[in-house]
Amino acid sequence: MSTHRIDIPQEVIDRAIMRRGKRHVFDAIDPRRTALLVIDLQRAYVADTTAVPSARGIVGNVNRLAGALRAAGGRVVWIKDTRDETSPTARWPRFVEFCHSDWGEALTRALSPSHPGHELYDGLSIDPADDVVMKTRFSAMIQGSSDLHERLTAQGIDTVIVTGTVTNVCCESTARDAMMLNYKVHFVSDGTAARTDAEHNATLANMLLWFADVRTADEVVALIDQAAPAKLDAADAARRQTA
Repeated sequence: MSTHRIDIPQEVIDRAIMRRGKRHVFDAIDPRRTALLVIDLQRAYVADTTAVPSARGIVGNVNRLAGALRAAGGRVVWIKDTRDETSPTARWPRFVEFCHSDWGEALTRALSPSHPGHELYDGLSIDPADDVVMKTRFSAMIQGSSDLHERLTAQGIDTVIVTGTVTNVCCESTARDAMMLNYKVHFVSDGTAARTDAEHNATLANMLLWFADVRTADEVVALIDQAAPAKLDAADAARRQTA
């Protein structure tokens, strides 16, 4: 399984620190107000001939993040890229124009709901309580693409952790729109996958400058774990007061 060589230019990091005084904007995560967004880790992108080669290499980190956040009271959302020609919102001429080839046609077929490629990858640790959302555009947050924003709002979510594939397409598009909608965004550098290191790292640099905190899976899990004991202690204290 291939993984990305992560390389954010020091000049970009220095510029971010100059602008806001520190590298990371968000020093903590409140798990109960946080959702892990797992974008497009479907068989078409992970296991089939249309797959992103490095996507399989992030599955372990995604599963670890999902387990940590669930245990701390957060939400996990599996997002599926969907080409459903019976839906008016799925008819997307611009996608066809940018992918007008045998590969594009194969991907479109693989992402139709009746095709095995549309299914989530077998190696993912999915819980029955998790949400599954189908989107019809690169961004899951853009109007008409899905009901993700409405679901998160109803659940009191104000923070999202972005993982999945492709880094510089659906992951980046969703993260940008989430920030524009006032979510706190964490973008996982070794929990996202692109077709090349260059594309992957270009998105990480832009995320760090403008849209999200960029952290490794280890760093995000540590933030979740730091918050979890405090939440459990508070809940225990509340129960003792009402006992």
